[in-house]
Amino acid sequence: MSDLDAKSLPTLCVVLKGYPRLSETFIAQEIRELERNGFNIQIVSLRHPYDPATHPIHDEITAEVLYLPEYLHWQPVRVLKALLLCLTRGKFWPAAVQFVKDFSRDRTRSRLRRFGQGCVMATEVSSNARFFYAHFMHTPASVTQYASLLTSIPWSISAHAKDIWTIPDWEKREKLQSIEWLVTCTRSNFEHLSELTKGDRSPRAFAQIENTVNLVYHGIDLSRFDNPPDRSNNSDGSTETLTVTLLSVGRTVAKKGYSYLLNSLANLPAHLHWRFIHIGGGELTDELQDLASSLGIEQSITWMGGQPQSVVLNALQNADLFVLPSIIGEDGDRDGLPNVLMEAQSQKLACLSTNISGIPELIDHGKNGWLVEERNVDQLTEALMLLIGDSRLRENLANRGFENLHENFSHTNCLSRLQNLLEASVK
Repeated sequence: MSDLDAKSLPTLCVVLKGYPRLSETFIAQEIRELERNGFNIQIVSLRHPYDPATHPIHDEITAEVLYLPEYLHWQPVRVLKALLLCLTRGKFWPAAVQFVKDFSRDRTRSRLRRFGQGCVMATEVSSNARFFYAHFMHTPASVTQYASLLTSIPWSISAHAKDIWTIPDWEKREKLQSIEWLVTCTRSNFEHLSELTKGDRSPRAFAQIENTVNLVYHGIDLSRFDNPPDRSNNSDGSTETLTVTLLSVGRTVAKKGYSYLLNSLANLPAHLHWRFIHIGGGELTDELQDLASSLGIEQSITWMGGQPQSVVLNALQNADLFVLPSIIGEDGDRDGLPNVLMEAQSQKLACLSTNISGIPELIDHGKNGWLVEERNVDQLTEALMLLIGDSRLRENLANRGFENLHENFSHTNCLSRLQNLLEASVK
């Protein structure tokens, strides 16, 4: 198909907070698969990229990217032009009424910025745009909601974790009433959002949205991952030559629980030989490195920062145990079902995590992985001692995790339901 033919096709606008991002491979995977299946996509990004590298999959994505003004005062002429165009198109006032209503409950610069970005999006998206699909229920969905009101183009949401649990219920309810449908990636999210559709409203209004929320796991594209290495080794930490390598991949933010992991590592007996590798950037890196130093374990830890997928895959293949001590943050922020756990299982790597959010939907404790309570340093220490010291247990958990992943979390199977929803919406 020529570029000219592609530009004439109905367009699906995928709205993201930032693109490309190292931490959102599941979104890139989804976009690429939709492109392969015939969707003509335009990516709308609220921010320019700031990661130092990208994943190979980003190079495969052919979608045009529309970058909105990250801050309105950076591009005032562009924003003013969009605002004037919206005023002349006759659809400005419904969006303005929604904005005033929102701003009365959320008097922040961020709310003003979202409306301005919504105006720019409404005037600059492809002329063939037929449907808006926003990843994340907070900022990207707000921008998309305003753009939808300004254009009368219907929209939907893919809701994940922080975006659900850190915004007020009034905002979630109103967005649920505004969209065609929503997909979310864990049962706990699904149950929470479904309950919000049962608010205090008329039976007619409820009937219109009772089937709005859909549970759709992300899954992973297993074809992108090498065959797992042979895990039959006897590393048990008993000697230096049998050192057990622990790995975690995740941003250094509060909800990942890395401070609890560091304290647990410090509690391990001195005779146990281990080393810990962390991959991921984030705001708490310096603080965590200082904590490791104060605990006296900094010599056993390697901080690699953000890395492309090829480096992550190599680390997964060479580790003995994957650890992700996720917690529910003080502000309600939490992981959904972290894709990195599935990536670890794709390499037959045993996983140790916590029993929050959607993690137990992937890991059945003691059968295909190991779970502990969040923030419980003693439990985490005991689990680390057990799994470091028992290579056979790690191997059994890894094998069962690998089997469960292939049976229930293949990206091909998980994507089919989302694709059916989008195909019905993009006409």
